[in-house]
Amino acid sequence: MSRLRIIAAFAAVACATALAVALPTSATATSSVNAAACDYPSWVAGRNYVTGNIVKYTDGKFYIAEHDNPGYDPIISTWFWDPYTCGGGTTPPPQPGGFVVSESQFNQMFPGRNSFYTYSGLTAALSAYPGFANTGSDTVKKQEAAAFLANVNHETGGLVYIVEQNTANYPHYCDTSQPYGCPAGNAAYYGRGPIQLSWNFNYKAAGDALGINLLADPYQVERNASVAWKTGLWYWNTQSGPGTMTPHNAMVNGNGFGETIRSINGSLECGGRNPAQVQSRVDAYNRFVGILGTSAGNNLYC
Repeated sequence: MSRLRIIAAFAAVACATALAVALPTSATATSSVNAAACDYPSWVAGRNYVTGNIVKYTDGKFYIAEHDNPGYDPIISTWFWDPYTCGGGTTPPPQPGGFVVSESQFNQMFPGRNSFYTYSGLTAALSAYPGFANTGSDTVKKQEAAAFLANVNHETGGLVYIVEQNTANYPHYCDTSQPYGCPAGNAAYYGRGPIQLSWNFNYKAAGDALGINLLADPYQVERNASVAWKTGLWYWNTQSGPGTMTPHNAMVNGNGFGETIRSINGSLECGGRNPAQVQSRVDAYNRFVGILGTSAGNNLYC
């Protein structure tokens, strides 16, 4: 299993807060739930947006970013933005019943998983990036979910490892040149979670994007399954690492599974550097798309 060393990238990412609400029993309750589901920021021209961001336009309607863009107008740049239904009869951010991977399929993919990596933790994290596995055709949605989980499978030994196993590496992940330093301790920013988030600057960037103070308390990633999954989704949806695109964009734009490998660990695995590791990821992807009943698509290797 390779050790992912995430490349530093600072992205301002709009984050939706997951809300646990009881089923409404009155018109008033329904109205309050819909209002919470529609609490998205107003669109601002020239502000950078990433795939999955949802904004309220000047016409009062909502739009979701289908591709990263530097603040293009949602009603003009229709390749970058799609209308988003919000309010009564809503299509809110994905919830457990709407994820393209069922709990039984998840368990089939990870029969020996650590009990920490719960299906409910994953589905609770989906609201942070509503475009994930929820963009394009049903085939694309399933392919993206399978691609994410296949890479996660490789990084964690089948969702077995929560933290990096080589403890000798732990003191190496503090970049003291950063102005905020390492307030949790120089050895506190080791790899954790489904994509093994590491380095103080990545904990800072992910925490800022998710609205969680991971710089001060990186241990949240190994204590809270939802937080752990959110860090994996943060990387998947917003970071390109050694590649040229985010893994999310690679899948929804038809670049193929191979480009997700490049964005996650391409500097160590792609271009013939470690074909066995690449094959391990591809094998998992092929197995997972089979479980989901869809095809793998093209460009499986990097």
